[in-house]
Amino acid sequence: MVTAGMTPRQALAEVQARLEAAGCPDADFDARELFRLAAGRDPRLSDRPLSPEETDRLEKVTARRAAREPLQYICGCWPFLNFELAVGPGVLCPRADTEVVAEAAVQMLDGVARPKVLDLCAGTGCLGLGVKALRPDAQVTCLEKSPEALQYLRQNARCALAGPDTAPGGMEDLLEPDAFAEEALYASLGFSSPTPAAVQVEEGDLFTYWETLPQGELDLIVSNPPYLTADEMAALQPETAREPAMALAAGEDGLDFYRALADHYRAALRPGGALVLEIGWQQRQAVSDLLAQAGWHDIACRQDYNGNDRCITARA
Repeated sequence: MVTAGMTPRQALAEVQARLEAAGCPDADFDARELFRLAAGRDPRLSDRPLSPEETDRLEKVTARRAAREPLQYICGCWPFLNFELAVGPGVLCPRADTEVVAEAAVQMLDGVARPKVLDLCAGTGCLGLGVKALRPDAQVTCLEKSPEALQYLRQNARCALAGPDTAPGGMEDLLEPDAFAEEALYASLGFSSPTPAAVQVEEGDLFTYWETLPQGELDLIVSNPPYLTADEMAALQPETAREPAMALAAGEDGLDFYRALADHYRAALRPGGALVLEIGWQQRQAVSDLLAQAGWHDIACRQDYNGNDRCITARA
């Protein structure tokens, strides 16, 4: 148990031991993040003993993580590329591997001025906002079906790219509140946020949204759709099981969304327009085959930083 008066090193060791006993992966990393969240300082750079208030906060967040609640939900925000996203129950946690998908999407836009981009199954908006962050001239629309996820998507559309152009935790954070804090302040005063959205947000279903799209106007479609099989859904680790099934499950073989994307979205792209899809680690061949059968070309696979197949790219 963490007690008041412990040094940061002692508290960190206690938290890590409890997380390891609970089976949490990366317990050392999680312990440091929980300490920063509870105490507002880096345990490796501080030797000031914990106050009673800090101890109480650290105990509470440690108990939540030991119960296998995702660290991202506990923190309430999470870094992606060079910005942060609001995240919590009801939305898929942004993951570092998905940064590769955003980077691949931007590469597919080389030579295209003021590209029109559609992010399907947007969730937090990490892909659409990632494209916008790397290509500020892009006109990005993010589509999401889940009412719970839409709350985070709309907030991130307003706040994630607002403020100083710096990585999370930069010196600017010490001098002024970030856009998320400013929005919370306005809300507490009964005012709406004055910050304009960086991307357009729409509520809709991937399986029918294509019917509303004009032909040949988009330069890029990017998506991290649900792609887990029924067997994979039955064997989720505890943290992933806390994330919304709507953002994970994709039918018996995990390909339901890819079939719809392959069959219905090519016409919305201009000739030569790009499609970039995140995939599961064993889905390279199956997704490539679906796209080829539907008439897509220049189909290729990109790997993530761990050498795993991470996304499929194709041209209309």
